[in-house]
Amino acid sequence: MSAATTEETLTGGEERPGRIHAHGVRHPWQWVAMVVIAVLMAMLVNSFVTNDKWDWAFVYRVMDYRPVLEGLVKGTIVCTIGSMVLGVVLGVLLAVMRLSSNPVLRGVAFVYTWFFRAVPRYVLLVIFGVGLLYLYPQLQFGVPFSKELGNFVGLSDGMTFATLDVRTISSGIIVGILGLGLSEAAYMAEIARAGLLSVDKGQDEAACALGMSRGTAMRRIILPQAMRVIVPPTGNETIAMVKDTSLLSAVPVTTELFFQANAVANSTYKVMPALVAALLWYLIVCSVLMVGQSYLERYFGRGFGATGPDKSMRARFASLRSGGGGM
Repeated sequence: MSAATTEETLTGGEERPGRIHAHGVRHPWQWVAMVVIAVLMAMLVNSFVTNDKWDWAFVYRVMDYRPVLEGLVKGTIVCTIGSMVLGVVLGVLLAVMRLSSNPVLRGVAFVYTWFFRAVPRYVLLVIFGVGLLYLYPQLQFGVPFSKELGNFVGLSDGMTFATLDVRTISSGIIVGILGLGLSEAAYMAEIARAGLLSVDKGQDEAACALGMSRGTAMRRIILPQAMRVIVPPTGNETIAMVKDTSLLSAVPVTTELFFQANAVANSTYKVMPALVAALLWYLIVCSVLMVGQSYLERYFGRGFGATGPDKSMRARFASLRSGGGGM
């Protein structure tokens, strides 16, 4: 058999198909859409540059105002960190309670998440800022009904361990952190519960078989694997919390970014430039958080899913060296 005949036939004796002239499917409307988007973006940029009412020089001055910067740090960043720390810790605890075999713990966790997910955060902050002071000007911590029992047995103070003057914190950052954190805990409880349920039950059984306690297994085996599911929605909740700090005016908290920018707008009658200054700060803070979220997702997603291209290529070359058909 000649070389030409060999090239034209396959091992099974079938003829090799001829050259296939394949062309990609053309999508002319994609180019039309790109042109339309480019024109709209050019119009938007032109409006920003040529419309003097934006007053970008004043925008940058407002961003550098001391009250605005103080509101950014104290009212937005500090309140976001405090609320998320409270929400995450309490949320994980509630998630563990929801998954407990104890019906009392499950019931308490369910009622908590039901209540705080049903109440709007603005209404909750109003109640904490105004109603808490009206209902409980002083909070006493001790045994319930201890004052009546103390009077009965001759103890005037009863069994009160500590007293908190609500007036000292009723209009501050602490109440804002408390209100937002308690509300956030209800959402974090569901996020943490979904992450814990995503881990195979055999992992917990294997850890218990190795002699680990339930707490150690949860901390070293279950939670590290659940973080792959927990981190993305937690990042979204953190970004949402940055924006929800603008609701602190309901407490009221005046040391807050949007409140201070709005105050500048009302005093200078330059409404849009002052509000754009707050908008730019929100964009900057949320963009930094998005970058951090992407790194956390990459960190906790290690070893899950398909192997990277470099590992796959090394495996193929190793297979070739050993005589396998890895390619």
